Amino acid sequence: MKLAFIGLGVMGGPMAGHLAGAGHSVTVYNRSRAKVQAWAAQYTGTVADTPAAAAAAADIVFSCVGNDDDVREVTIGQHGAFRGMKRDAIFVDHTTASAAVAQQLHAVARAQGLHFLDAPVSGGQSGAEQGILTVMVGGDAEPYARAEPVITHYARAVTLMGASGAGQKTKMVNQICVAGVVQGLAEGLAFALHAGLDAKRVVDVISKGAATSWQMENRGKTMVDNKFDFGFAVDLMRKDLRIAMEEARGNGAQLPSIALIDQFYATVQQQGGGKLDTSSLIKMLVKQ
Repeated sequence: MKLAFIGLGVMGGPMAGHLAGAGHSVTVYNRSRAKVQAWAAQYTGTVADTPAAAAAAADIVFSCVGNDDDVREVTIGQHGAFRGMKRDAIFVDHTTASAAVAQQLHAVARAQGLHFLDAPVSGGQSGAEQGILTVMVGGDAEPYARAEPVITHYARAVTLMGASGAGQKTKMVNQICVAGVVQGLAEGLAFALHAGLDAKRVVDVISKGAATSWQMENRGKTMVDNKFDFGFAVDLMRKDLRIAMEEARGNGAQLPSIALIDQFYATVQQQGGGKLDTSSLIKMLVKQ
């Protein structure tokens, strides 16, 4: 297929690489020219100067950018992809953004004879590199059916969750759960250290029981070692939690623990840890 990928960061770069590696014709765009050049040196594809140029003639256009404003810029901005896409083409947005922007762009796309799917991902940088992401999708069934087999080139699970915005709302649930698990793990390990226990041995033991989680198995021991350079950053988690809390204010959901954890992350940021991965919450509880 003819594909386009907009946004070649730590997630988008390898995702676009998997598409090129699968034999598709891929045209890429990124605001940073250096990232485009680095991608082109590693994979086979074409480089475009604007999102609109990248999207021209593409059957499916993918994006993975920073936030709501970035998604609007690469879709309906002056040089946005919607200006270059052919009729009936599909735009798949992997950015973690608000449900509101997904619904806005879905409506604009349909009015122009295009399709828009909100498709945020879970799995982090390592998941993107290994091609084992989990993708939660909102939008219409027919374009989803066309896009789903292409998305599987970098995902182990792809699911249509409902109408436009449902993918983003599902990602909010994911981030709410992750933040709670990380905070619980941080408190547990801090307790173990204060109690004089061998915290790594504690992880070995309790990870075989009901307390186990992906975070425990993959971040427990590195948290004890004060290592926090494993991907998804505090800055990004705060963005995601802000989106979730804004959605909750609109739908009446209560997120008391998330509001507190968000403030813990804010403190980590204030201490210069915005680029540390999210397991750095333990720094609030243990002097290392």
